Amino acid sequence: MQDFIAITSACGTLQFDPAVGNIPRLRFHWAERWIEPLHAAPWRNEPNIEADPALSPAERRLAGDFFCAPFAAAADPAVPAHGWTANSPWLLEEHEAGRVRLALARDVSGATVTKNLGIAEDAPLLYQEHVIEGGQGILPVSHHPMVHLSGRGRFFTSKKRAILTPEQPLEPGRSCLAYPMRAVDLTEAVGAEGGTVDLTRWPIARRNEDFVTLVEAPGAAVGWTAVIREDEDDIVFFLKDPAILPVTMLWFSNGGREYAPWNGRHLGVTGIEDGCCPGLAGEAAAARANPISAEGVATGLALADGHRHVVRHVTGAVPRPSGWTEIAAISAEGDWLTIADAAGRHLVLPWRSDFLEGQN
Repeated sequence: MQDFIAITSACGTLQFDPAVGNIPRLRFHWAERWIEPLHAAPWRNEPNIEADPALSPAERRLAGDFFCAPFAAAADPAVPAHGWTANSPWLLEEHEAGRVRLALARDVSGATVTKNLGIAEDAPLLYQEHVIEGGQGILPVSHHPMVHLSGRGRFFTSKKRAILTPEQPLEPGRSCLAYPMRAVDLTEAVGAEGGTVDLTRWPIARRNEDFVTLVEAPGAAVGWTAVIREDEDDIVFFLKDPAILPVTMLWFSNGGREYAPWNGRHLGVTGIEDGCCPGLAGEAAAARANPISAEGVATGLALADGHRHVVRHVTGAVPRPSGWTEIAAISAEGDWLTIADAAGRHLVLPWRSDFLEGQN
């Protein structure tokens, strides 16, 4: 069994798997409740799956959140999907009670990659930072957190300029969305059989696998997404700098894959993946015009000798306040993060005011 690296604060605990760079377990403690916002695949510790050479390390140990560099397929066929950051060892550099610093053991397109994870002492927030230094080429990147819903949920997000699906579905015959399609309203995505699909009410279908890219609208200081999980009675949310990570990709994985290791048992899971990439098109597409870049945003980080990119991301979760049914906004001002519902009520958390500023 792989040894995990653990960090703990007054507001939570985290396990990090240095063999593949993911977070198999994250727990927050707030308002006298424990919340686990992230999902781990049911086959993660099955010996026959661990020994299957046909599966990438990321798929064998699929869990929680991980940083993809590149996101999706690499230009080099020898590199596994989602890159070495999600498929190879990370080396421990610093370890304190509530934070850890690691370095990827190998380079990515000639660049070095370091990772900083920290759980706040005063709020249910996980702060993640990845620093990419040097290298050559255009590198598409993304976080890959996965959220599990036991029942129904509602999805809310900062304003988007476009909603797009890829050229081809993930699993032919198991999609409820049209491929390709473009929409501008989350409640009116184009359905596979005609009509519309409401992407704000989960699950969006039964026994389906779907993927959609949401492109951030200009002008937002903080890009955010939030899910109200009805059965769990909580709010799980993610924050980013939209200038650095201009897309949010939703991967709806709800039992639509019958082959191993999925075997129809990956149910009620949605990846909420904040990135700078051309959706599922991969590293080769990031370096040329593509449907996502046509919306006016970058689809990769330009690597260069002597240059560094800093990518920051926040995961949070709180118990749902009584009566809350919609999230209207998440905003940061000074040392406070404010979550507002549609009725104008507010939930306020302590916040690192400098975290999403001045990343590059």
